[in-house]
Amino acid sequence: HHHDTYQGRVIFPIHGNTGRVLGFGARVLRNNDRAPKYVNTPENEIYIKSRVLYGLYQARQAMGKEDECLLVEGYLDVISLHQAGIQNAVASSGTSLTEDQLRAIGHITKNLTILYDADAAGIKAALRGLDLALSQSFHVHLVLLPSGEDPDSFVQKQGKEGFQEYVKAYRQDVISFRSSIGLQ
Repeated sequence: HHHDTYQGRVIFPIHGNTGRVLGFGARVLRNNDRAPKYVNTPENEIYIKSRVLYGLYQARQAMGKEDECLLVEGYLDVISLHQAGIQNAVASSGTSLTEDQLRAIGHITKNLTILYDADAAGIKAALRGLDLALSQSFHVHLVLLPSGEDPDSFVQKQGKEGFQEYVKAYRQDVISFRSSIGLQ
């Protein structure tokens, strides 16, 4: 009896630095309590999650041109931003940011803006990524989106200009970010 792991899921190809597809992420379309939300290609010799950033291959030129990388959490965040014309966005694909991923970004730009969801888990993930990025001498900013929004929903409501204005207005450096969330 053959079972399709990806049945009822939308498939996201994950490209390596040369544009070659290394693996797939798959997200359920309808929320189902029994099925995991995401199913990913198991790690193997060519697909090593900690080294791969979703969207990096497509974002490289924009990252270089704007000398900035926007780091978001999910595949859909990257896709929506790119569709809106914000093409310097990548995602760490459900793992917390790693040194290898940062190194890949650092080859292109040392300016990193982290846009994670404003919930507790998002803030914790952002802070972990932040410390790692600082240790690799990145210039790091963080942006917390309004409660209940993620980059995908927010850019769809605000459009490119509204999204970019919000990021500009609310980007914080490390010190003000830490004090604003009371983690001195």
